[in-house]
Amino acid sequence: MTTTRERIVEAAAALLDEGGREAISTRAVSAAAGVQAPTIYRLFGDKQGLLDAVASHGFVSYLDGKMSLGHSEDPVEDLRRGWDLHVGFGLAHPAVYTLIYGEPRPGVESPAARAAAEVLAGQVRRIAAAGRLRVSEERAAHLIHAAGCGLTLTLIALPPQQRDPALSVLARESILAAVTSDPPPAAGGAAPAGGVVGADAVAGAAGALRTALPEVTVLSGAERALLDEWLMRIAKG
Repeated sequence: MTTTRERIVEAAAALLDEGGREAISTRAVSAAAGVQAPTIYRLFGDKQGLLDAVASHGFVSYLDGKMSLGHSEDPVEDLRRGWDLHVGFGLAHPAVYTLIYGEPRPGVESPAARAAAEVLAGQVRRIAAAGRLRVSEERAAHLIHAAGCGLTLTLIALPPQQRDPALSVLARESILAAVTSDPPPAAGGAAPAGGVVGADAVAGAAGALRTALPEVTVLSGAERALLDEWLMRIAKG
């Protein structure tokens, strides 16, 4: 049985699809859901609370898709697939996507955006654990997020016939090249020329060790904190 809250969210989501964010007024949602305006404020606090609920409702299919991607043996390839899913969702649901990412609020993150950020952080962490991250996890996640959102919003703003599919591929591969490195050589493989380990390999190793630090029990909390700071500086280069 549909609850009053669900009925209001679904009514607001329908208005969003039909007329964009401007169509979601308290009066319009009240009429569409068959409730009084005070009910909306009681359940959602204010209009922004309602908008966040609508965004989360529309984002469910995207998050389900993200989670269903699973893990392959190549975390970079998994991130590549995640990027494509992100852009594809934005183009398929521009009103919901713009509601989530189109008007950033400094210091405030909607539940939908926070959930997506947690998934991205997990993908980046797997790359770090594999020793294939050129930069810190935080920097990589911020760069991937900024590039993915900017690219998607740019494509949404273009008429469909003017959207170049290659733009997403070019942006994606540029970002991956900037934040990830090739897999480390297999055990027993050829050593680097002159026995010199490259900066990317050093940064990747530092990132992998930093990811594993919470599991290290032979160090005290203060020692782990100090080592974490050193490893972060090495990973950032």
